[in-house]
Amino acid sequence: MTSWEIKGRELVNCTCEYGCNCQFNALPDKGHCHAVAGIQIDEGHHGETVLDGLRLAAIFKWPGAIHQGNGEAIAFVDENATDRQREALLRIMTGQDTDPFATMFAVYASTVTKMNDPVFTKIDLELDIDGRRGRIFVKDYIETAGEPIRNKVTGADSRAQIVLPNGFEYAVAEIGSASSSTTGPVQVTMKDSYGQFARLHLNNHGVVRA
Repeated sequence: MTSWEIKGRELVNCTCEYGCNCQFNALPDKGHCHAVAGIQIDEGHHGETVLDGLRLAAIFKWPGAIHQGNGEAIAFVDENATDRQREALLRIMTGQDTDPFATMFAVYASTVTKMNDPVFTKIDLELDIDGRRGRIFVKDYIETAGEPIRNKVTGADSRAQIVLPNGFEYAVAEIGSASSSTTGPVQVTMKDSYGQFARLHLNNHGVVRA
């Protein structure tokens, strides 16, 4: 196993209502799970390969709950990545060089039966974790926008967090609202559903905790 570690930020949009049942070991409220994710790596490495500043994105589509499998996915890797960096990022994203089920990458990869060829392209990301605002744009594939949840009476921003002391993705996530539409081989559409804004600190053994 090649050791790796990344620190970064993410925006995830899925089909569940705010809160996302998966975060509480429950079944998806729509009966299926569709999701779009974008990740900015602020600092990172895979072995001796530096990953600072690179970006990732993905689209997932499961016909039922994630753990039931039969999912389809497509991964996007920053066009600025070198061949070595591309290989390193794909190994991380597909759960390789990782303890079994230690990260969301490893968990999701184990439930996907159709992995489309990766796309190396420009990934536009805007991520304000505390402000619960963000955007994922991959030309010809992804358009995602995230914003705070709004108070139904006043329209004011409403703040909520999910804390997972033993989670495999993050320690604390800010919860917002997000909408997505995708084109290409994995097509999903979501409107004003679960938006997850989180800071990530992961390595090949899982979430790195202070």
